Amino acid sequence: MEHYTYRVTWSEEEKEFVGLCVEMPLLSHGDESQGAALNGIVRLVAGVVADMIEKGETPPQPLADRAYSGEFKVRVPPSVHRSLVLAAAEEGVSLNRVVQARLAREPG
Repeated sequence: MEHYTYRVTWSEEEKEFVGLCVEMPLLSHGDESQGAALNGIVRLVAGVVADMIEKGETPPQPLADRAYSGEFKVRVPPSVHRSLVLAAAEEGVSLNRVVQARLAREPG
């Protein structure tokens, strides 16, 4: 359970902290403190994983344990593609380098 990706956020609507697990987006645990919300979601995920294993189901693989190739394909409108190619030509670098730089500075 420790390899799963957890996040705690504030819910203004519920007026409490909410613990979430990225790999299991349907689960959440609300509590009055961040620590309690985190502990609650970790316990909830542990219980769900135990139930899945007991039933012969395969729990989701933690994002941290997955292998990443560093490659993915992105579709963009032709105008964006052209703009990126022009930027690469003007900077004297590859299109890949321009896209990497822009992705690296964009907030998630």
